[in-house]
Amino acid sequence: MTQSPTSPHTGDGEALRERALAALLTARERTTLLTDSVDDHELTAQHSPLMSPLVWDLAHIGNQEELWLLRGVAGREAMRPEIDGLYDAFEHPRATRPSLPLLAPAEARSYASEVRGRALDVLDSTPLDGGTALVRSGFAFGMIAQHEQQHDETMLITHQLRSGPVALTAPEPPRAVDAPALASEVLVHGGSFTMGTSTEPWALDNERPAHRRDVPGFCIDTAPVTCGAYRAFIEDGGYEERRWWAPAGWAMVREHELGAPLFWHRDAGQWLRRRFGVTEPVKDDEPVLHVSWYEADAYARWAGRRLPTEAEWEKAARHDPASGRSRRYPWGDEDPTPERANLGQRHLRPAPAGAYPAGRAPCGAGQLIGDVWEWTASDFLPYPGFAPFPYREYSEVFFGPEHKVLRGGSFAVDTVACRGTFRNWDLPVRRQIFAGFRTARDL
Repeated sequence: MTQSPTSPHTGDGEALRERALAALLTARERTTLLTDSVDDHELTAQHSPLMSPLVWDLAHIGNQEELWLLRGVAGREAMRPEIDGLYDAFEHPRATRPSLPLLAPAEARSYASEVRGRALDVLDSTPLDGGTALVRSGFAFGMIAQHEQQHDETMLITHQLRSGPVALTAPEPPRAVDAPALASEVLVHGGSFTMGTSTEPWALDNERPAHRRDVPGFCIDTAPVTCGAYRAFIEDGGYEERRWWAPAGWAMVREHELGAPLFWHRDAGQWLRRRFGVTEPVKDDEPVLHVSWYEADAYARWAGRRLPTEAEWEKAARHDPASGRSRRYPWGDEDPTPERANLGQRHLRPAPAGAYPAGRAPCGAGQLIGDVWEWTASDFLPYPGFAPFPYREYSEVFFGPEHKVLRGGSFAVDTVACRGTFRNWDLPVRRQIFAGFRTARDL
């Protein structure tokens, strides 16, 4: 996959326009790959009650683009007002979407394509260096590119859940060049730092505003927890010891008879896993994937550690002690590159722990961006001074203890939807997402 640029700057309308165009085109290239790689039956099938049919995501992408860019920015009349309800994510849960009168694959493709053509005309004619908050700095176009990429990640999860022949392939990620020499953990000194952002033009509402946060000193893993380390937890009876688990997590383990990450199974004394249609041995040096928050929390307790808070994670990823400022990314303010992070579906798996030395933070921690989403100990809550924009349903309705925060992005996340301030959230039972974790401890 190509990588979309992600660091728009205010005040330069043409540069913003080029950046928005590149982000939209990159997103559509990926959407096309994910939907053209399977036949119409696979597009309309529901591969898991946790996920929508792929064809629903395709038309939903077009519908949201029409709502925000054609109707919202350009003030045009609705193209297909009768389908708005079908593709409202809050009106119909995923499990019931196959029963809706959805657009057929050819019609969904045609609709999304027609919307895109008109949206590019709107982008070409809309001033981006002023105007309303929705269009200033190209925000609406950046928001739609992020929305499409987020659904592309969701569709990639569906590809992982589906059975049948292999539909997607990608080259292997780079090796870890100095993993044996890396310390297992790094120290992050105590003190305040700037969390969140008030200047990133395409940042979403839950990333705002920037504010000072005081964080006592702590140690955090240099890399995400590996499959090999997690296997030690399994083999030590981790799934059989109630003392490691939060009550709701233990209930989940008992109800579903869990004994390993999702997609793992044991055969002839060897741990295997299914990955995008291929069954392969579990790689001990790779970050563990497809574990719920409860599993991450239980492992951390077993290891005598804990999950980092969201503030600890962001300080480790962004704070530069030399300058006292918070960077956009662990390595600095420059956009992600293939040498710095595993993003954009360029690979279909995490890189081994210790890869991407060019992407490490000043504290020494690596792979904080890309590879696996990382569960944190924190509930998803608003920052001080939060204001919903441009609609409450993006973030505000999810605030509360029901959802846990994930940080950092995964190999399935595009650069346009991944920053040092970017916040993801999900229910603590979720296992199908591309999530792993790292642990921390108090000093």
